[in-house]
Amino acid sequence: MEDIIKRLLKEQLAREAQAKTRRHFIKNCAQGIGGLALSSIFMGCDPLGKPVKKSQVAFSERDLNPLATLAPPFSPKVKSVIYLHMAGAPSQLEMFDYKPALHKLDGQDCPQSLLEGKKFAFIKGTPKLLGPQAEFAQEGESGNWVSNFLPHFKKVIDEVAFLKAVNTDQFNHGPAQLFMHTGSARLGRPSIGSWATYGLGSENQNLPGFVVLTSGGNAPDAGKSVWGSGFLPSVYQGVQCRSKGDPVLYIEDPDGVTRDLKKSTIDAINTINKEEYAKYADPEILARINQYEMAYRMQIAVPEVMNINNEPENIKEMYGVEAGKESFANNCLLARKLVEDGVRFVQLFDWGWDTHGNIREGSVDLGLRNKCREIDRPIAALILDLKQRGLLDETLIVWGGEFGRTPMQENRGNKKMEFLGRDHHGDAFTMWMAGGGIKKGASHGKTDDIGFSGIEGRVSVHDVHATILHLLGFDHEQFTYEFQGRNFRLTDVEGEIIKEILA
Repeated sequence: MEDIIKRLLKEQLAREAQAKTRRHFIKNCAQGIGGLALSSIFMGCDPLGKPVKKSQVAFSERDLNPLATLAPPFSPKVKSVIYLHMAGAPSQLEMFDYKPALHKLDGQDCPQSLLEGKKFAFIKGTPKLLGPQAEFAQEGESGNWVSNFLPHFKKVIDEVAFLKAVNTDQFNHGPAQLFMHTGSARLGRPSIGSWATYGLGSENQNLPGFVVLTSGGNAPDAGKSVWGSGFLPSVYQGVQCRSKGDPVLYIEDPDGVTRDLKKSTIDAINTINKEEYAKYADPEILARINQYEMAYRMQIAVPEVMNINNEPENIKEMYGVEAGKESFANNCLLARKLVEDGVRFVQLFDWGWDTHGNIREGSVDLGLRNKCREIDRPIAALILDLKQRGLLDETLIVWGGEFGRTPMQENRGNKKMEFLGRDHHGDAFTMWMAGGGIKKGASHGKTDDIGFSGIEGRVSVHDVHATILHLLGFDHEQFTYEFQGRNFRLTDVEGEIIKEILA
């Protein structure tokens, strides 16, 4: 027994020594002796460097439950968000932005004025203009244009508001996806879902506040960073669930581990974590405590909410779900179930929208038509289902990619592509929103005759973010988080609310 006690004491001393690294010392002394004293207090010590007793450390309600529901500063229009991201960037010219003039110019050389000073991902030399590869019609009372690739969507077209001239300065997938979801093309910033859950918490304490669902066979090019928490506590990062198999890995306990034993184990672990927090006041320790507790509660709640088999047959038929498969249709139904159960932010990523024309699946006629077929029915069903349940007025749906596609056919030097395709294009592309606070049937922005640039109502990614935060009840300029001595916000130093699409 004496040997065991000595070994435990030795291990404890080793852990304390590891905490007192040179980097740790320099960090605390960066602002001189006063900074050392102040940082010592923040790190769980008194001005003389003695550890603060556990009884002296106060845990606020927000510390112990970071996902507790909070009221926004202003009256919100919606409670939750469902963001549908088409990873790879869908072609607006085959879906929503009808350009009959481009059809007449099909096959002609692209004017040099459109190429000079522009950066493209792959286009080299002089490409040919490419007319729309779909047929268009004006639908609904709003008379907004939609292609024949989306026969179900036209039934709900009067519920949505289009943004026809969104622009971005990013033209590669990874940075553009980061920019679209974090407000920065560089790693390290929190995603919009993390900001929402940080500011509002979640209405269901047994489920994560921010859930991510993927389809299409691959994750987004930017990886999990597009739903990361950045410098916010990690408890606010997106939790990826699966629509096939166990919704969360390791959600079931091993054989021989009872529910009571699991609870006792977590309580013991978190007792140690609270002691560590008393020493160092590291917010990530609190995040760890809450993640253990959330994981325990999720074991009961997640399998139930992620089960689409208990939905009525007419609802499953409405969405076109495929039991046992990972599909966009399944994820749309799951998104409705999640917001219905109080999840704050649901992010759907559907991969496979990169239509360069180098392969059949990546063509703007055959491949894009198939991808539209995968999302058309589920999106229409999601809008109608939320509406019939009285949830659409308190839910915001956002649809879009990370940029758009060029009106020119992609070429790579003098090499002609095997199939019809378009290159990446950030000057103008289409997004849409539907739900609470959105003006039904609105269309804001306009592109030139061939859809190359926005000529009216241009909006930026920061403007889109400002509008989403506004609908959640935030002033995007005031909603900040201090990090490394600076107040950061999702919209950086830009962004204006797009009032033209607000009800």
